Amino acid sequence: MVRYVYDFTAGGRDMAGLLGGKGANLAEMTRMGLPVPPGFTVTTEACRAFLATGSAPDGLIREISEHLTVLEQAAGRLLGQPDDPLLLSVRSGARFSMPGMMETILDIGLNDESVLGLAKSSGNERFAWDSYRRLVQMFGSTVMGVDSAVFENVMARLKEARGAADDLNLDAADLADLVEAYKELIRQETGEYFPQSPAEQLRRAVLAVFESWNGERARLYRRREHIADDLGTAVNVQTMVFGNLGPDSGSGVAFTRDPATGRPGLYGDYLSNAQGEDVVAGIRNTVPLDELGRLNPEAYARLRDHMRTLETHYRDLCDIEFTIERGRLWMLQTRVGKRTAEAAFTIAAELADEELITPDEALARVSGDGLARLMFPRFDTSVVGDTLARGIPASPGAASGAAVFDSAEAVRRAAAGEKVVLVRQETTPDDLPGMIAAQAVLTSRGGKTSHAAVVARGMGKVCVCGAEAISVDPQGRRFSVGGSTVEEGTVISVDGSEGAVYAGAVPLVDSAVMRYFETGTRTDVEAGADTGEGSAGLVDAVARAMRHADGVRRLGVRANADTPEDAARARRFGAEGIGLCRTEHMFLGDRRQLVEAMILARDDAERERALDALLPLQRRDFVGILEAMDGLPVTIRLLDPPLHEFLPDRTELAVRLAAAEAHGTPPSAHDAELLQAVNRMHEENPMLGLRGVRLGLVAPGLVAMQVRAIAEAVVERKRAGGDPHAEIMVPLIDTVEELRLVREEVEQVLAEVSSATGVQVECPVGTMIELPRAALTAGRIAEEAEFFSFGTNDLTQTTWGFSRDDVEAAFFSAYLDKGIFKVSPFETIDRDGVGRLVEIAVAEGRAARPGLKIGVCGEHGGDLDSVHFFHGAGLDYVSCSPFRVPVARLEAGRAALHGTEDSDSR
Repeated sequence: MVRYVYDFTAGGRDMAGLLGGKGANLAEMTRMGLPVPPGFTVTTEACRAFLATGSAPDGLIREISEHLTVLEQAAGRLLGQPDDPLLLSVRSGARFSMPGMMETILDIGLNDESVLGLAKSSGNERFAWDSYRRLVQMFGSTVMGVDSAVFENVMARLKEARGAADDLNLDAADLADLVEAYKELIRQETGEYFPQSPAEQLRRAVLAVFESWNGERARLYRRREHIADDLGTAVNVQTMVFGNLGPDSGSGVAFTRDPATGRPGLYGDYLSNAQGEDVVAGIRNTVPLDELGRLNPEAYARLRDHMRTLETHYRDLCDIEFTIERGRLWMLQTRVGKRTAEAAFTIAAELADEELITPDEALARVSGDGLARLMFPRFDTSVVGDTLARGIPASPGAASGAAVFDSAEAVRRAAAGEKVVLVRQETTPDDLPGMIAAQAVLTSRGGKTSHAAVVARGMGKVCVCGAEAISVDPQGRRFSVGGSTVEEGTVISVDGSEGAVYAGAVPLVDSAVMRYFETGTRTDVEAGADTGEGSAGLVDAVARAMRHADGVRRLGVRANADTPEDAARARRFGAEGIGLCRTEHMFLGDRRQLVEAMILARDDAERERALDALLPLQRRDFVGILEAMDGLPVTIRLLDPPLHEFLPDRTELAVRLAAAEAHGTPPSAHDAELLQAVNRMHEENPMLGLRGVRLGLVAPGLVAMQVRAIAEAVVERKRAGGDPHAEIMVPLIDTVEELRLVREEVEQVLAEVSSATGVQVECPVGTMIELPRAALTAGRIAEEAEFFSFGTNDLTQTTWGFSRDDVEAAFFSAYLDKGIFKVSPFETIDRDGVGRLVEIAVAEGRAARPGLKIGVCGEHGGDLDSVHFFHGAGLDYVSCSPFRVPVARLEAGRAALHGTEDSDSR
């Protein structure tokens, strides 16, 4: 028989899944001998059963009644007893803390009779009626569905009529009138009377808390915090203690350390003559916790002792709720407290110093997400300007600059020393120079994995995508939003962490942690520079966490980098090589004309001349990258996108030719030739067309040129005394025959360069696994591949049948709202689908080639949850943007801590 109810004396902190966090911690404090009002917990299993059927599971009400009898016998009073009632609180308590997201009902057991008994037994008539009005108000809104604003309006009118500043100025008669008004309001709104039966109150309150699990705010909170929808909430039924009995009573919230900074000490708020919800609701001004030491020294001393006991016992920051009833201290709740990222790192380091936790536990209590928040600059929120629009926070950080609407203008203004924000409907590879020049990128389309987002993150640029309220007019060089128009040159500010766009320049707060990663030192912090949030303690704590993560992690961490500058930055951030160097970015800018010449070549001789002109430029790029990563592997991907992406836009060319014809001007022969080429290469779905290895096999000389540039760069570095480790990666393999043909060409070129230079050049040849067929035939592909690297961006697209540039804005928000997605599969690896393909490819690839080196270079390589998956799947390394390298290093270390308890501080 299923057991649905546990007395506080029967549980413990290790039962949070069944009893919820609050119930488990109440049981733990009870077992520790702390002053906890007695009670019992209705389990999450009961909640799930209720949610599945819409009714209380068999036996639940009987179990509640049995545990209530035990409470009544211990108290010597009955629930709702007319002359001296036992009263109860009913509170939610999920596995993970969801503060304020679900329901609470206090003073269960009061009715028209027992309120008189409470007044007599307490000797305080006002207190009795105040407690009754709280019950009617809470029960009416929470259980009976009356809008809480209606009750608040009645209270406000009464206070206005009495000239009362707050509810403390209402006397017993006023509160009795308020109860009657509330009860009548419930009757009018619902057609039923407020229940006078204490047993019915308790039953309905418990079920109402269950129902609140699926309330709108609870569901929204769970989506934001990635809490599963099927966990359910426990319900805690507890004997009431009263902080509203007079000046010798009160309620408060306390923290054993500062949750904002992590500094040790007692922090919190206290409110005399008040219940706990008054403290949270802010209906009156609280006083600092220290003031309790003056108001009630004995209770304060006991609280301080209990707080020390709890922090030592839980070995973490504790968040505590307490009530003082006529001088007696009661502990109502404790939990591992929520904290800022700064506090998380600081507390973990200090607790390790105090030997309360091990270094492994300290690492488990911080996160890559928190580290990312500490790394990026931020706006001074006290002086933010008007909010123009909101979009998808695609690449974190904060930046201000003049709005510009094309790449060339961004480059021109930046070269003149002006800070700019590139504003586009969406970006293309041709926008790369402008993105490099800009402080931030803002688009009206796209999502977290759009071109703008991916490239911006790779460069550490601030980016907000999909700001749909913005209408971009590139020809008019302006954008409009609402009734406002922002002309080119107008300064705007972009918050990539929050997805917000502001008018004007908002001051930035520097990040001491970012400076630490950039320089490897903390001199400026030690010197006392005002960094906004930094201190030597914080930077030391981050450094210690990173050292320990690097010491325990199995996964290597590389960077996705396409320039020597990015490679050097990645190395400063701790990258152990380059996992993806995208050669297509080397074909942009001034080199486009050479690419056009290659595409438009009428014969082999013209094509070879164009390729010969490109070769030294590519070689120079590779030399710089290999030098920056000297001694470390550099995986260079051969050209991947279709060639038409390097040609002008089809519509733009057609318009230019038509305009020339309309004006009687001879059309440009070059434009006409380009349009013919674009039309010839046009594909309905180019991302599934002639690209990757397919392009290399049908475009003569392209693979040979790129491989020769790589090989000659290796020779140059070796002659300079360097230690280059270039690896050649073939993209978009579908079948082993494709890889075999390309590999033969690669090996022939490497042999030619080795023979011509007298320097032996050996570059491993591997492939990207980015198509389902490649994953499913990995065993055969591994016969020709010396390494695999998963391109999870395309693998996700082709597995799901999604075009990432289209679907995020089209329906992802609806899918998230409906619970189809817990998180975007482009943001976190889809373990059941894409992840399964990864696992198959790893197993079959290594079965065919033991010791096969395997990594991942898609965007998932820098995602926290995905790093843990790749660790478990047995990959050798992850590769991500340079600015995500520290985050990936930290998470790779945390992934290695098998069985280490992570702090539940959601």
